[in-house]
Amino acid sequence: MKTKQQAILLMIASAFCFALMNACVRLAGDLPSVEKSFFRNLVAFFFALILMAKHRTPFRVEKGNWGWMLLRAGFGTLGILCNFYAVDHLLLADASMLNKMSPFFAVVCSVFLLKEKLRLWQGILVGAAFAGSLLVIKPDFTSLGSFPALVGLLGGLSAGIAYTMVRKLGQRGQNGASIVLFFSGFSCLVTLPWLIFDFVPMSLPQLLWLLGAGLAAAGGQFTITAAYLRAPAREISVYDYSQILFASGLGFLLFGQVPDLWSGAGYAVIVGAAVALFWYNNYYLPQKPLPRGQKQQK
Repeated sequence: MKTKQQAILLMIASAFCFALMNACVRLAGDLPSVEKSFFRNLVAFFFALILMAKHRTPFRVEKGNWGWMLLRAGFGTLGILCNFYAVDHLLLADASMLNKMSPFFAVVCSVFLLKEKLRLWQGILVGAAFAGSLLVIKPDFTSLGSFPALVGLLGGLSAGIAYTMVRKLGQRGQNGASIVLFFSGFSCLVTLPWLIFDFVPMSLPQLLWLLGAGLAAAGGQFTITAAYLRAPAREISVYDYSQILFASGLGFLLFGQVPDLWSGAGYAVIVGAAVALFWYNNYYLPQKPLPRGQKQQK
């Protein structure tokens, strides 16, 4: 199988894992988002540790990568906290869609962090996606009703920065398993003080749902990291939107949730902008010539 095809399948697999993670988080009930985040990342940490031990992959941070690793872990942690808060307070599909603003934010972040050029049509499509997110958010500045949606959008921004860091680390030769392990461990350490001083006891079913969320998250982290290490974001990011299909299905089956008309219109605008951006990046922009002797990946 070609490298790009592998990346596409990995991206779709990660979308399902993250939709399943959000469903498990919701099923865990009324627990603080920080507590849910800790157990999610604790499971992911040991999952990564076991896989690395099985394949005898040492944890190693390449020279000059510590700063990028910290940025990836910091923004990734913020993204998870915001996403979990949104999952608890919004429809599952709405929370997932706001989190899926991350590829558009990644395009903007790539301008500053990867020195990529933002062309006119790319900027227009990013703006269209943001307009679509407003249909989902339905901002109400006279009350706090739209606060959970704004938190969800912040989660999408944080995830976009984090995934840009993953791409940067891939360019600098950083091992994907080490990225996942460091991020999971960092997130646990950041949320541990909150857990110590404000722990909310949980039932056995809640603990099992959080363990399930952690396993799903570990699967999602490994597959999406592997995908971005195999292909540029502009070639595969559109497939991440399959999570909306998975989230909508799980939301309906498990919680009886049906998005309203405004949210549906927002989904259409955002996904439409994502497909248009994918087409523009891959079929309109001139491709950079490869070095002599190097074959193009398909």
